[in-house]
Amino acid sequence: MSNLVISEKVSSVAKRDIIDLNNKINAFNSGETPEEAFRKFRLTRGVYGQRQPGVQMIRIKLPYGRITADQLVRIADTSDKFATGNLHATTRQDIQLHFVKLSDSPQLWADLEDAGITLKEACGNTIRNVTASSVAGIDPDEPFDVTPLTHSIFTYFLRNPINQDMGRKFKIAVSSSEKDSALAFIHDVGLIAKMGVNEKGESVKGFKVLIGGGLGAQPFSAQTAFEFLEEKDVIPFIEALLRVFDRYGERVRRHKARMKFLLNDLGLEGMMARVAEERTAVKNKVFAIPEDLFGTNASESINHAPRPSVSEEEIMKIAAESISGADMEIFTKWLRTNTFEQKQKGWYAVQLRVLLGDMSSDTARKLADIVRQYAADDIRVTVNQGYILRFVKGEDLVAIYHALNSLGLAAPGFDSTMDITTCPGTDTCNLAISSSYGITRVLEDMMKSEFPEMIYNQDIKIKISGCMNGCGQHNACNIGFHGSSIKNGKLVLPALQVLLGGGFSGDGIGLIGDKVIKVPTKRGPEVLRMLFADFEANAYDGEYFNQYYARQTKNYFFQLLKPLADLSTLQEDDYRDWDHDELFKTEIGVGECASVLVDLVATTITEGQEKLNLAKENFESGIWADAIYHAYNVLITGAKGLLMTKDVTTNTQYGIINDFESNFGKEFKYETPSQFVLPDAEETPFRSLAFSINKFEPTEEFASYFLDTAEQFLNFVRSTREAQLLENGEPALQELSFGKDS
Repeated sequence: MSNLVISEKVSSVAKRDIIDLNNKINAFNSGETPEEAFRKFRLTRGVYGQRQPGVQMIRIKLPYGRITADQLVRIADTSDKFATGNLHATTRQDIQLHFVKLSDSPQLWADLEDAGITLKEACGNTIRNVTASSVAGIDPDEPFDVTPLTHSIFTYFLRNPINQDMGRKFKIAVSSSEKDSALAFIHDVGLIAKMGVNEKGESVKGFKVLIGGGLGAQPFSAQTAFEFLEEKDVIPFIEALLRVFDRYGERVRRHKARMKFLLNDLGLEGMMARVAEERTAVKNKVFAIPEDLFGTNASESINHAPRPSVSEEEIMKIAAESISGADMEIFTKWLRTNTFEQKQKGWYAVQLRVLLGDMSSDTARKLADIVRQYAADDIRVTVNQGYILRFVKGEDLVAIYHALNSLGLAAPGFDSTMDITTCPGTDTCNLAISSSYGITRVLEDMMKSEFPEMIYNQDIKIKISGCMNGCGQHNACNIGFHGSSIKNGKLVLPALQVLLGGGFSGDGIGLIGDKVIKVPTKRGPEVLRMLFADFEANAYDGEYFNQYYARQTKNYFFQLLKPLADLSTLQEDDYRDWDHDELFKTEIGVGECASVLVDLVATTITEGQEKLNLAKENFESGIWADAIYHAYNVLITGAKGLLMTKDVTTNTQYGIINDFESNFGKEFKYETPSQFVLPDAEETPFRSLAFSINKFEPTEEFASYFLDTAEQFLNFVRSTREAQLLENGEPALQELSFGKDS
């Protein structure tokens, strides 16, 4: 978009990001920037390639899912202007817009930033959206509101140099109580609120800390790093952990590049020992969480002083004035499954069940009006792709029901068995194998018709992903499905991999589901029929589904469902996916979550210069720790560039440092002030410099030395490359353009 308009309300750092995106799109379109380098860049700006060529998915980053009514309207308006008029809520409490032109993405971002909404680091190898319990702040079971900590994590690590170019993405979740409604057990870092006692014997806020969880083809449950860590120590711990992941994490083999694999390699004790080594260098040794953050709870927009509770009987009396017959039965179900009294007495939360997580822009604008009239200006997107409204008066529940019902947002059964979580699947995703939306619609309709009581069941959760990667979190629920395929002779048919026993056990432990059997996708409804019938017939009174699964064992369920895997009885329709008339064929594109290693030396030198510029900016602003880390990244980037000239395969940062020593280490020389000399005399100058990153406090003096030496190193890389080109008779070094600043 040539005429980029950015309002004065947009912060200077966001404005620069938007202009930078616009410039790099222009440079990419003109051929100045290689495709892989550009892809790496745009992903960290929330711009993600779709299955359909020529259009993008835009991921809007909403920390802990919070938006105001005005922000919801802005997202709706933006979708109308640049996308399809649809808002897709995700399992990470984001909202996604689809079918956006690449050239429109900078203006789209500018329009959102005007309303205080960012795309920064929504995709790519960074910290993704920080999720939290959608009921945080109103949860009757919570020991305290985790929203301030979650918001602080988001702001602390946004644009933080330690997570700008990691080997893979990094996910953090914060749960408000031991019920773990944010699914801490499947995250790289999961935090569960609890009260504890400090060294002075005082009662203090803190968290159980889990690390190394993850889904995908090889799911892991997180391990316990701390049973209790004081709130003030949480952010410094995460920072130190990220520094370890950044330095030692895999960067070549995408399927091994998540933190769970590094933890598996190092072991918990080894991981925690390396984290402890980083404590000297972290920016803050403790980080007190302020309680007055913008948007930390609904008290800012509503007087939430306790009010008299309104009983269900009183609500039903109000309802009787405007609802009757079969409509009253639906309202009663909605009241019992989609509302609850908050910890603030007399105030109620209203939960919206949204099919497939999709909401039209017109509906979103009308929902914003409902919020303004009846609720606090604090909407939360939920991890099961719905929405929750907060601080509704009990006497207004009937009125808000009518308003929501007119929009199709009053379907009962929020977060019940009937409320299936799903990813977009083959509708838009490059990696999807089969349709997620189609099977979700069919299963929900089937349950509504044949198992209507499932709207009251909070024990059995169903989640669906279009492939094994787990965006629909199919590994972390009682009954999960992921898209797959089955070959039958020369033909291929769409299939569902059935997983059972994931999610939470009866005693609250988070579990990863077992792969039990693969069946043709058209037999998905029969899978549920058989599971429900078997559970109803054979489970003990009060037995949870996962307890029943564990008692019967995986083989029992394999034998139960085995007849559905029989291919001898296939019909022609089995070769067609849900929502499709054509015969099925697998069409899998290239995923965009992987780390992209740019194999052009000139590009790495350009990247190094950009990181050096950021280091200087932070130094001038007095942010010594960030200046040091940006300068450290100059070392890694430059070293990687020169190693490419000798066809040395680069991987972890730790490995790059060691490989550079073997190939170039003794050639780079500089003067080290005595106070910064490491005791190991065997270190080469480069190793000594790189490994000093966690040996000294992030002072102005150390930052000045480290930044100056990093600049010397980048000049060494540039001159070495120029000498190589001259020796080989090749053209002089031409650093690739990433677009001119404006």
